[in-house]
Amino acid sequence: MTFFPDRLFDDAGAYATAYFDLYRNAAASVDAGALARAGELVGQTVAEGRAIYSCGNGGSAAIANHLACDCLKGIRTGTALRPKVFSLSTTVELITAIANDMSYEDVFSFQLSSLAQPGDLLIAISSSGSSPNIVKALTWAKDNGLRTLAMTGFSGGASASIANVSLHVQAENYGVVEDIHQSLMHLLAQYTRHRNLTDPADLGRQKF
Repeated sequence: MTFFPDRLFDDAGAYATAYFDLYRNAAASVDAGALARAGELVGQTVAEGRAIYSCGNGGSAAIANHLACDCLKGIRTGTALRPKVFSLSTTVELITAIANDMSYEDVFSFQLSSLAQPGDLLIAISSSGSSPNIVKALTWAKDNGLRTLAMTGFSGGASASIANVSLHVQAENYGVVEDIHQSLMHLLAQYTRHRNLTDPADLGRQKF
């Protein structure tokens, strides 16, 4: 098996053409049925007043933090919904304390054990799907009555099989996988908002 890029390119334009070809194929690999179920998970969790927690490492942490913005402020705009959304990746003081005093594997599951309630939703983002702290968070969530959604790439790892819903990107390039995970985050937030607009006439009027 070869991984992109498997050759040198003459310029950034040629590289971009190949990159975006790979992106299009990877985006098309995300199962539409799984996306439908993910939309229901997010919408049901918000409608019931339950909390959404997100987590990820590295670039996936940035997506988890961005998710908290778009799924709180974004979904709320123009709707009667009041989403409760929290990123477990933004709490640097807690993360470093837990990692130092316990282990890095516990940084997300320990926070969940203090904050989460049955019926809440954990959205775990991991390109490999194999990060030990992500797998442990999903396992804890599943064992304690939370809904779970995993965004993965590469082989999907353990995360894809643990989660109630798996949004798997068939690609082996971190940039491409993270780009599509970012798009999936935007898609779920915008879809939930559009389904719940107080005035449907706002469709096509506001830049969201």
